[in-house]
Amino acid sequence: MTSLEDSARMLHALLRASHLSAFEELPGLVARYADEAGLHGARVYVADIQELVLREATGRGTDAGSGGQELRIDGTLAGRVFHSARSHSVPVDGRVQHWLPVLDGTERLGTLRLETDHEPDGPTRTAMEDLASLVGLFLVSKRHHSDSYARLTRVRPMSVSAEMQWTLMPPRTFANRRVTIAAAMEPAYATAGDAFDYALAGDTAHLAVFDAMGHDTSAGLTANLAVAACRSRRRQGKGLTEARDAIEATLLEQFTRSRYTTAVLADLDLESGVLTWLNCGHHPPVLIRGRRWTTHLSCAPTHPMGTDLGLPATLCREQLEPGDQLLLYTDGIIEARDARGHEFGRDRFVDFVIRHQADGLAAPETLRRLVRAVLHHHDGRLNDDATVLLCEWHGGTATAPPLQDEGVSGPRSPVSTVCPGDRTWSTS
Repeated sequence: MTSLEDSARMLHALLRASHLSAFEELPGLVARYADEAGLHGARVYVADIQELVLREATGRGTDAGSGGQELRIDGTLAGRVFHSARSHSVPVDGRVQHWLPVLDGTERLGTLRLETDHEPDGPTRTAMEDLASLVGLFLVSKRHHSDSYARLTRVRPMSVSAEMQWTLMPPRTFANRRVTIAAAMEPAYATAGDAFDYALAGDTAHLAVFDAMGHDTSAGLTANLAVAACRSRRRQGKGLTEARDAIEATLLEQFTRSRYTTAVLADLDLESGVLTWLNCGHHPPVLIRGRRWTTHLSCAPTHPMGTDLGLPATLCREQLEPGDQLLLYTDGIIEARDARGHEFGRDRFVDFVIRHQADGLAAPETLRRLVRAVLHHHDGRLNDDATVLLCEWHGGTATAPPLQDEGVSGPRSPVSTVCPGDRTWSTS
């Protein structure tokens, strides 16, 4: 068994050793220091960009994965740990094998496999969970300057426009006690004009979805410029109307009315639950209340940005209730057609989200399954980008449920039902 002192020494030594290491060195470092603490056979797996498979990081080869395993997320124990974000243990060859989710906050990165000689006690389980958390921090700190990590998370070549978009995007999942935000985008390797963005500043969550004209590299450039102009303006403390005007001016300067983007730009007051948004020629947001009641939030739209049509920008407001979910999406989600020409449709899209949330799935897992369903409906290949962003408001500081870390037997808070990361173990 691992004592608290052994765990602390292991984590401290591993942390110090990681400071001057590259991504390729991490699997060896993790295995070495974990083994010294009685946690044997450590293996790190990272999810591919479509979240279809988990690929082992071995530290060898140009993708740091040479000779490693590849496990499907659907239909394997490792995949079950990934999509549920809960740890599982199984007996294997006289030992106990443990699979733990590797997270950055609530962003699912992959899984960690460990083995112990006996059924672990409380301190040993804590040591394994802390090690998995540290591995998540390592991956995030190394991935931005590692081509090996990028190669490991891809199963086929990526287009130039998709390369731009994924570099631009924030993490696909974020959560705290007041809000959960999750997003998904397809086709992952060839996305062009779609983009999503979000950020928190004080008591405000900034949200945006863009759909730029076209399906080529220029569409990607348009979306990149729109997101950058929006961020630049809001980081100067400006509001939604000023951000809209800045995006319009930037696109006109670069493309002279030959390129444009539709968008929804929104601000959510995390204390009061007041949602403020403007619609730039885009599909209206969908509001889900009580996991069953839905409405489309109407707001007089202004023109797509970059067209210079001179329409005024109308700011609209909606008072949210704790537990309300907001869906922002692009037309690729609802307009995907099957072989008979039938669209996936807005009703099916919203119903899919409601049903899977009612089943207790976390927001990121719901969206992962949604894009799989959209792809399946369109015979595995989309003709248009499909992007969705889900934002759930849990309530202000005084009303939001506390984040809990209840272990095996404690109840899950309302927040933890929509975001992964609670330390729940299962023996399979």
